Amino acid sequence: MMSEQSPGYEDRLIYRSPARQWEEALPIGNGRLGAMIFGEPRAERVQLNEDSLWHGGARDRHNPDALANLPEIRRLVLEGRLREAERLAAMALTAIPETQRHYVPLGDLFLNFEHDADIADYERQLDLSEAVVRISYTAGGARYGREIFASFPDGAIVIRLTADASGRISFTARMGRERFRYVDRIRAEDGNALAMTGDSGGGVRYCGALVCRTEGGTVRTIGEHLVVSEADAVVLVVTAATNFRELDPEAAALDNARRVAAASYSELLASHMADYRSLFDRTRLRIGAAFAQSEEETSKRLENVKAGRDDPGLAALYFHFGRYLLIASSRPGSLPANLQGIWNKDILPAWDSKFTININTQMNYWPAESCHLAECHLPLFDLIERMVPNGRRTAEAMYGCRGSAAHHNTDIWADTAPQDLWMSSTYWPLGLAWLSLHLWEHYLFGRDEAFLRRAYPIMKEAAVFLLDYMVELPGGELVTCPSVSPENEYRLSSGETGVLCYGPSMDSQIARELFEACLSAGERLQADDDVLDELRRASDKLPRPRIGRHGQLQEWYEDYEEVELGHRHISHLFALHPGTQISPEETPELSAAARRTLERRLSHGGGHTGWSRAWIINFWARLRDAEEANANLTALLAHSTLPNMLDNHPPFQIDGNFGGTAGIAEMLLQSHRGTIHLLPALPKAWASGEIRGLRARGGVTVDLVWEDGRIQQAVLRPDRTGTYRIRCDHPVCLQAGGLAGEPRWLDGNQLELDAEAGAAVLLQARC
Repeated sequence: MMSEQSPGYEDRLIYRSPARQWEEALPIGNGRLGAMIFGEPRAERVQLNEDSLWHGGARDRHNPDALANLPEIRRLVLEGRLREAERLAAMALTAIPETQRHYVPLGDLFLNFEHDADIADYERQLDLSEAVVRISYTAGGARYGREIFASFPDGAIVIRLTADASGRISFTARMGRERFRYVDRIRAEDGNALAMTGDSGGGVRYCGALVCRTEGGTVRTIGEHLVVSEADAVVLVVTAATNFRELDPEAAALDNARRVAAASYSELLASHMADYRSLFDRTRLRIGAAFAQSEEETSKRLENVKAGRDDPGLAALYFHFGRYLLIASSRPGSLPANLQGIWNKDILPAWDSKFTININTQMNYWPAESCHLAECHLPLFDLIERMVPNGRRTAEAMYGCRGSAAHHNTDIWADTAPQDLWMSSTYWPLGLAWLSLHLWEHYLFGRDEAFLRRAYPIMKEAAVFLLDYMVELPGGELVTCPSVSPENEYRLSSGETGVLCYGPSMDSQIARELFEACLSAGERLQADDDVLDELRRASDKLPRPRIGRHGQLQEWYEDYEEVELGHRHISHLFALHPGTQISPEETPELSAAARRTLERRLSHGGGHTGWSRAWIINFWARLRDAEEANANLTALLAHSTLPNMLDNHPPFQIDGNFGGTAGIAEMLLQSHRGTIHLLPALPKAWASGEIRGLRARGGVTVDLVWEDGRIQQAVLRPDRTGTYRIRCDHPVCLQAGGLAGEPRWLDGNQLELDAEAGAAVLLQARC
């Protein structure tokens, strides 16, 4: 279909000046270790993170008075006595202490070079196809180069320094931390190594290690400095370890750094690239005619988009960058990507750089399955499994319920008690319920029965909690109470405002999605389980989405007025995305109400945070409004993307990158309603292009080529023999290779076919 060297792929971030601030530095990572590369010729800064370095340890923070006061809080909420309910909830439901643990940076590596001459011909690149940062410049008649990458196979960051003249590389290196907080010791060893050790304020103990190997010249240590003089080339290896995983972090970090430094640079680079490309090369996107990749600075291209210039190729670059970031921040054995991935610069970061599970952590993993990076999803599942025992304690101690529950945040210790004293978000107990749906999505894309057997008990525990937690209204409907619609506020007809409520729309939508997933999973596994009967009965009592007085989808059970019309959260459209309960064909009235909801939000300033704008792209794609999806993608690039292409909340959060990447995939391929829909939301600006390696539910890999907005060729490769339904909104013909029997046309644009595992089913444009 398309060659491995198909021209026109956007896969490089290009800059012609060093980063002046963190928001211009370039990220690298191997799941556990992350770094931001600034690229200053005379004074390089490599800002470092290790995924398990968090402040503080595990605690039981459950409020002992929660359960006793729950009935009164419920009564007050149901009677509309909001101030009294919220006052009591603030005292009885808030955890003690109210905050979970926060993520902290490892520190910095500083390299100070002896360049007396002026710097010229500077260039800095992040090559997404190789996951390597390259920096080059001239000084004093020599050409200098740096190559920096984070190797997953070797668990290290590798830096190679070169010059095209012998004996020209001289510098000092040192490791540090902001105001040297939580640093116990920095010591030199063996004349070519440094080790920085400490803790994170009574929590995780860590060690960051640096080992140097030179070609020519000399290396020695003086105090806390490593000094290189007149070398021809240098390899620096950075490693780190914590006692979250290692009994002796210092020994583990130094031993690994020495092992890596003993290998040849060519071996290290080849091993890194082979591992990385085995993931990255699965999926490639080109938008526009085949052309030489743009050599314009990436920051300038973003400025041009903000000024109104059309640049479809930048959307493809953004897509590739999002997949790169997921590979860099979430690998088997690592922790999942947190609010800032593994790129946090602050000892006390914004929102603690935790796992925010009322949208942000989930959004981080939206592209994992559709963009062919299912392995990168695994760290999230490991965290979910660790949350379940803690969530049982939360469910029982706070609510007297079976099952397992979590609120809107968790941390390295899988804490499930409420976080913060912020009424509009703290008292929302569906965090684990939403996360559990990621287990089901992973199964739907891969059809791995062994995984489903692991996932089903977790999904069931989250569902059982909801069975016990929900209350029955006089009309027989089951609703959550108390809860919130994250993180929004409503106004009663009396003028009183509040956030605590019963039956927010999002909760009922998540419950329905989870109950149906558990029923499907239980039936597939032939589970002999009374819980399935409970779920069937409860599903019939869940409120359906309702249309409010403005033609919008109601955010709450009652048609309340919202206080902030342009609010960043649009939680009540969960049923549209990532849920599956609203679609243009099957629920046209609800789809129209969802459209009206988006129009109202956007007309009042909605989408002003990066992750919110990214979610909006996905909403429009599910409504199959290609032009609105593209307009919001353009807005994401123009107003919520930093010069280094990272998402801007503001401040920086990684979720918008992942949500935007997933939105691009959703514009090109959808499969959430049992049908593989090709190019469901292709904007006019993307008239031609090709995508290789997207994934559809049911275990199908899809390649597409299109011209003039119409499919020229599509290849579908199913993992398993089975029946597949395909939709294409303009004429195609089918080549019968790999089919078992004749295809069945269901209507003018849908067909059903039986395909064999590993077959390549080819569709071509109809002449």
